[in-house]
Amino acid sequence: MKLIMKFGGTSMAGSEKIRHAASLVAQALRQHHVVAVVSAMDGVTEQLLAIADHAEAGDRSSVEQVLSQVRSAHESTADALGCLAETRELLSRLESLATGIMAVGECTARSRDAVVSFGERISTRFMAAALGVACGSPARGFDGGDAGIVTNNHFGEADPLMDISLMQVRDRLAPLVEARTPVVVAGFIAQTQSGVMSTIGRGGSDYTATILGAALGADEIHIWSDVDGLMTADPRLVPGARLLSHLTFAEAIEMGKFGAKSMHPRALEPAAEHGIPVRMRNTFKPDNPGTLIGSAVGQPDARRPGETAVRSVPMLKNMAMITVGGAGMIGRPGTAAALFDALAAARINVHMICQSVSEAGISVVVSMAQLDRAKAALERSMRPFIGTRTIHAPATSDTSASAPVLHGIDVVGNIAIVAPVGSGMRGVPGVVARIFSAVARKNLNIIAIAQGSSELSVCFAVDKDAGPEAVRAVHEEFDSR
Repeated sequence: MKLIMKFGGTSMAGSEKIRHAASLVAQALRQHHVVAVVSAMDGVTEQLLAIADHAEAGDRSSVEQVLSQVRSAHESTADALGCLAETRELLSRLESLATGIMAVGECTARSRDAVVSFGERISTRFMAAALGVACGSPARGFDGGDAGIVTNNHFGEADPLMDISLMQVRDRLAPLVEARTPVVVAGFIAQTQSGVMSTIGRGGSDYTATILGAALGADEIHIWSDVDGLMTADPRLVPGARLLSHLTFAEAIEMGKFGAKSMHPRALEPAAEHGIPVRMRNTFKPDNPGTLIGSAVGQPDARRPGETAVRSVPMLKNMAMITVGGAGMIGRPGTAAALFDALAAARINVHMICQSVSEAGISVVVSMAQLDRAKAALERSMRPFIGTRTIHAPATSDTSASAPVLHGIDVVGNIAIVAPVGSGMRGVPGVVARIFSAVARKNLNIIAIAQGSSELSVCFAVDKDAGPEAVRAVHEEFDSR
């Protein structure tokens, strides 16, 4: 059996946790062919981003302060694991890079990728050192690029070139895996075709794990973190939330889109395409089987007919809705294209889309963090449509009038998106009625509604303060206990 075992930041937070993770890999290696993938230590990526920002601003004092924190955390761990010299070498390179950024007063996307990469690069050394001790033989550590993952030049959010990556990973790692050599690969980072360090952005180290799994023909991919698996809802909002024993890829992807503590949908794509099951597991409760995600891993946990059509109720908070509207949009080609082209050019992620039946308005939901950029992009792009055009009266009249193509751009901030998810919703009458009846009984106002053609989910927007109550209402309606 071939396994990819990916460990997140909480599993890499200090020498003892790293040794524990290494023991899990060593145990698996006794029976299986294994590759370990690691994230940066918990919180380190945020610190590295802060270093890049402070360096670009020329704030030497802040750079030195954060560097000191990063150095202290990593050197103490490295000393305990016996890899202090190579860790110090990497930290020295990081300091030199920060100094260079301060000197030019600019941090390009390429430079930012280089700064951020040090978290995973150092973690790889840590895991290799611990795994070598646990296995009694040296472990091989690889940066993502060294392992064969190649991307385009979109630094900060690079897209893997899958055909090349799968071939190179197979060529470079398969012989080692077959020989049961302990192998550790840095998650999140790769390199361009010209050999420049890049990061794969959304999905991060999980994406690395699934790419490796696809390349090596893994039987399963295990994602280790500090939670037992995927839940029917956020337990902080719903104390009675339950662990889901299994999900389909489609369900997990929908949950990830709408804020569930799951894998990013993009990270699931290689596993789904190659039919490789993904198991979410708790590093600190290794006997817990976790949640299995697969193509067809059983039926919903039905206890009474119709009560498990909704498997999970995730929520996205800190959202905003932008509406572009006007009677002049009716029957006018190109308005929607201009809107979405503008958002795409500004690299705005759209979480939800609604259009009125009359064609007189389009609403998009974006994060509050991207609201200002999104609004500015739309104002620039839609300016030609904000004006007047002649609207001809019926043929029986000789009058005409003028009306605006668009009346403008409206914003509703601080909303939440609630998105009940479940394959049992498909083709089942009455599920949507039950969802909205449950929300209505709590006297909550719904701002907007959208449903995709897959029928796997229906999402609706409410005021941010109403979001948790809406989640609890829907969860209670479909809870089978």
